[in-house]
Amino acid sequence: MFDTHELGRRPGAMKKVSRTVPAPKDLGIEVIGVREGADIPIDLRLESVMEGVLVTGTARAPLSGECVRCLEPIERELDAEFQELYSYPDADTRTGGHLKPADAGDDAEEEDTLHLEGDLFDLEPVLRDAVVLELPLQPVCQEDCLGLCSECGARLTDDPDHHHEVTDIRWAALQQFQKSGADQGADENQEK
Repeated sequence: MFDTHELGRRPGAMKKVSRTVPAPKDLGIEVIGVREGADIPIDLRLESVMEGVLVTGTARAPLSGECVRCLEPIERELDAEFQELYSYPDADTRTGGHLKPADAGDDAEEEDTLHLEGDLFDLEPVLRDAVVLELPLQPVCQEDCLGLCSECGARLTDDPDHHHEVTDIRWAALQQFQKSGADQGADENQEK
């Protein structure tokens, strides 16, 4: 929770805040994310406007995960930017607006509106949206990662010349026949 009490409600007032917050639980996707409790430095600019407090900021989140191609661990930093308006609880009466009957569109808009709780606001939902939307869906350890060998699981980036003799299953019986013929010929030569 961040406090806006010192900012006041006079439009045009501005305050900068820098703080390090612990990462909330489940901040990420299956293959990459921010470990719970990791330090996330945040720089905020709080601006008082007629409807509430406009919060603009950046967060630097330490990411950890694994490459989707070779499963190697990945450690990176992600810079996420965000901007959100936290409305005053009495914003409609302050701006001269009148409450009107709610229809389906107003309900959806009202759910998306964040409100100040007294002079406090919770940054977690905004931070979560900003970080998760910036995460790579297919994180890789390096852009040209070759992945793993489908036969033995060896990491191909470590050994780019790695390969296996591939035998078409349709020719396998013929190769067996050829091998047995070669073995039989060797036996005949030894007998002579």
